[in-house]
Amino acid sequence: MRASELRDIVGGRDFRRLYATRLTSQMTDGLFQVALAGYVFFSPEKQASASKAAAAFAVTLLPYSALGPFAGVFIDRWPRRQILMWTPIIRALMVLGVAGLVASGSDGVVFFLGVLLVLGVNRFFLASLSAALPHVVRRDHLVTANAFAVTSGTIIAFVGAGVGYLLRLVFGADHHGTALILICASGLFLLAGLIGASQRRGLLGPHLEEAPAQTREALGNVLHGLADGARYIKRRRPAALALGAIAFHRFLYGVILIMTLLLCRNAFTSDADDGLAKFALMLGVSGAGYFAAALITPPVVRRISKEAWIAWLLGGSAAGMVVLGLPFNETLWAVGAFALGVVSQGVKLCVDTILQESIDDAYRGRVFAVYDMLFNTTFAAAAAIAATWLPADGRSYATLALIVLAYALGAAIYRTATVRVARAASQSSSPAIR
Repeated sequence: MRASELRDIVGGRDFRRLYATRLTSQMTDGLFQVALAGYVFFSPEKQASASKAAAAFAVTLLPYSALGPFAGVFIDRWPRRQILMWTPIIRALMVLGVAGLVASGSDGVVFFLGVLLVLGVNRFFLASLSAALPHVVRRDHLVTANAFAVTSGTIIAFVGAGVGYLLRLVFGADHHGTALILICASGLFLLAGLIGASQRRGLLGPHLEEAPAQTREALGNVLHGLADGARYIKRRRPAALALGAIAFHRFLYGVILIMTLLLCRNAFTSDADDGLAKFALMLGVSGAGYFAAALITPPVVRRISKEAWIAWLLGGSAAGMVVLGLPFNETLWAVGAFALGVVSQGVKLCVDTILQESIDDAYRGRVFAVYDMLFNTTFAAAAAIAATWLPADGRSYATLALIVLAYALGAAIYRTATVRVARAASQSSSPAIR
C-alpha cells in the first residue's frame, strides 16, 4: 500500500465521511454479533452443537440474503446518502427491541426474527458503501481505497467484538447483561446514521441520467432487474469468475468457522466463558490476518494480476490447512486462523476491485447486492451442510481433507479459466494481421 496514494485518499473530505460511517457501523456490528454469540452459544446454561450453530446461521443469513437483489435495485434508484443515513437509525430502533427480548430470556422464533430484521436492513447499507466508493476516490486509487476502507472496516468489527467481550465482563453474561450490551450497540448505530447524514446530497449517486433506457425500465421490476443484472454479469467474464471464486471460498470458510466455534466451545475447553475467550482470540488473530492482507495485496497485484493473486491465495489455503489444521492443536489452529484471515481479505479485496472496475455505475448497486447475497448464502449453506456430519467437538479429519482438496482444485480451475479469458480478450483486441 503506497503511502502517497493513501494520503491522497484520506485527504479527501468526502472519503473521510464515508469511511467514518463505515467504521462506526461495522464496529457496532462486531459489538452486536459478540453479544448474540455469547447469548446463543456461550451462555453457561446453553450447550452448543453443530445443528444449533447451523440453525442460527441459517436464520440470520439465508433469509435476509434474499434481499440482495431487492437492495440492488433500490440503491440504484434511491439516493445512497439517504440509505447510509437511515439504515443505521432503523437498526438502532430494532436493536432496542431485540434487547427487550433478551432481557425477558427469549431465544425462540420471535428473537431470531428480530435478529433477522437487524441484519437484513444491513444489506442496503453494505451494498451502498461499495457502490458509493468510486464516487469519492479516483479510479486508479480503487485498489488501495478498497484495501484501506474494507480491511479497516473488518478490523474495527473485530475491535467492536472485543469491546463487546469487555462489556460482557462488566455487565455480566446473563440475560440482563446482554441486554445492556445491545443498548450500547443501539446508541452506536444511531451515531453511524448521524455521520452518514453529513455527506453532500447527490454526491454518492446513482446518476440515473447515465443509465440506458433499459436500466430505467428495470428499476420498476425487481425480478426483471435481477435478470438484467445477471445477464450483465454474464457478458463480463472476469466479474463472473470473480463472483464464483468468492462464493466458493465463502462456502469452505463457513465450514471452517463452524468447526472453530465447536472446537472452542467443546474441544479446547469445557468452560463456556473460557470457550468464548478462545473463540474471540481466534477471531482476533483472524482480524490480524485481514490487516496483513491489506498491506500485502496492493503491492502484490501491482506485480501480478488480481486473478493470479486469488489463485495463489486459494492454493495457499490448501497447504495451510494441511500443516496447521489437521493436528487439531489449539495453537496451530490459531496460526491457521491468521492465515485464513489473509486469504479471506485478500480474495475479497481483489474481487471488490474487479467488480468496481468492470461494472458500470448504473448496474453497480445490483451487482454488489447480488455479490453480498452470494457472500452470505454460501456461508450459511456451508454451515447447514456441515452440521449433518460434524461431531459436537468439531474434530473431523475427513472434513478437513475435503476442504484441502477443494481449495487445491478451486485454485487450479480459477487460474486456468482467468488465463483463457485474458488470452481471448487480448486476441480480440489485437489488430488483424494482413
